[in-house]
Amino acid sequence: MKVLIVEDALPLATVYGHQLSRAGLDTLHVETGQEALTRLRKGGISVVLLDLQLPDMSGQEVMTAIRDQQLPVTVVVVTSSGSIKTAVEAMQAGAYDFLVKPVAEERLVTTTRNALERETLTEVVEEVRKPSGIKANHGFVGSSLPMTAVYKMIESVARSNASVFITGESGTGKEVCAEAIHKSSPRVKRPFVPLNCAAIPKDLIESEIFGHIKGAFTGATSDRDGAAARADGGTLFLDEICELELNLQAKLLRFLQSGTVQKVGSDSVNKVDVRIVCATNRDPLEEVEAGRFREDLYYRLHVLPIGLPPLKARGADILELARHFLSQFAKEENKEFDGFSVETEEMLMEHSWPGNVREMQNTIRNLVVLNDGPIVETDMLSTLSGRTPIPPRAPRGVPLQPLPVHHYSPSPGVTGSDSWPNITLSLGQPFDTLERQLIEATIEACGGSLPKTARVLQVSPSTLYRKKEIWAAQEAAEVEANTDGLPEVVEMAEN
Repeated sequence: MKVLIVEDALPLATVYGHQLSRAGLDTLHVETGQEALTRLRKGGISVVLLDLQLPDMSGQEVMTAIRDQQLPVTVVVVTSSGSIKTAVEAMQAGAYDFLVKPVAEERLVTTTRNALERETLTEVVEEVRKPSGIKANHGFVGSSLPMTAVYKMIESVARSNASVFITGESGTGKEVCAEAIHKSSPRVKRPFVPLNCAAIPKDLIESEIFGHIKGAFTGATSDRDGAAARADGGTLFLDEICELELNLQAKLLRFLQSGTVQKVGSDSVNKVDVRIVCATNRDPLEEVEAGRFREDLYYRLHVLPIGLPPLKARGADILELARHFLSQFAKEENKEFDGFSVETEEMLMEHSWPGNVREMQNTIRNLVVLNDGPIVETDMLSTLSGRTPIPPRAPRGVPLQPLPVHHYSPSPGVTGSDSWPNITLSLGQPFDTLERQLIEATIEACGGSLPKTARVLQVSPSTLYRKKEIWAAQEAAEVEANTDGLPEVVEMAEN
């Protein structure tokens, strides 16, 4: 990883290069903005130390070009002006941090190393987000970090024959996940048989799973194979597994241990080859502790767990799903809809979505059927009346230090700015810490609305979503590390 020094004053550039090289960092030097952009397009640069005053263009223009061309680098601005106005402008243009001339060697080295670490985390996030196979998103819609981790898990567990236990709230897509595992597995050419344990009467569930012979009970007029036999060679998906009664749980455990099926009313057993995937919207461990779910069955099934995130935790996926369903249902209903108004997108982002993706699907279908386009306005979302906003996440930045402070207020002219509280920033902290404090405090002042926050800070909403995901990069890196270890887990489970 190299550091590109963009500085037209050769003595300063020489000093920076010498100090960074002494710290073990590899550097290059150019004198103009155009030379910098030409070199960045060749790749291999991770961090740019950018002077704002260059002979051919300003540093702001260089940052704009980096952003527009989506060049994968982290920018640290070096300026002779240390004003708050300059810092805010640099942040809005996409800078990671800024240094004020003259720059102390320790500050230069520390900031550059932090920028390199940030770029490394960004690359980890992009790698986690990148689909690793032809299955892409496995039937799901969304590219948020929580869902990208789910896609990785699906691809990893699909190779195994071990049982998979899917958990998640109702409407998060547990059956979609189960079918994706089947379609990504070597069993794809064999049946995928789903069975909702909560939707079948208790006195019939055993017959539905294992089958029955003629005369086994009233109404059994002929022999019938159960779901386990129909799934032979493929995958049996048992949804709402925690709804099974304890006596049937014992029979299911015996089936898992022996791999044999005994029909209701029959004395004979038949061997089957079935991969079990189960799901529940409850906490299975709580069910075990309450005595409603057998502990031995839990450990037999809970080999490869996958947790599906609720929709409210998926960030920009909310708008991505809304646009997907709008396009789908508009085509089905022969309606002309082009998209959502800004206010409508804000309403969608603020809603807590207790019904998750299923609620989103029903909401969009409702508005498409009852309204005409081309733009979805807020009054069309009648099903969201009485919605509850998602509480903003509490800031997790470095605690404020007893240093000189600067009081920041929204710019005059911003709607409602006259009544907003001031934001207190403690100076003397890294720029990324100040940036996060400013953004998260503004999000809180905007009631958790990212579109409204974007208008206040005069940045794109996508910039805020991207920054929130970068802040979650450490968690994504931990998920990636856990995912990397899955082959060993799978091997242990199969043994």
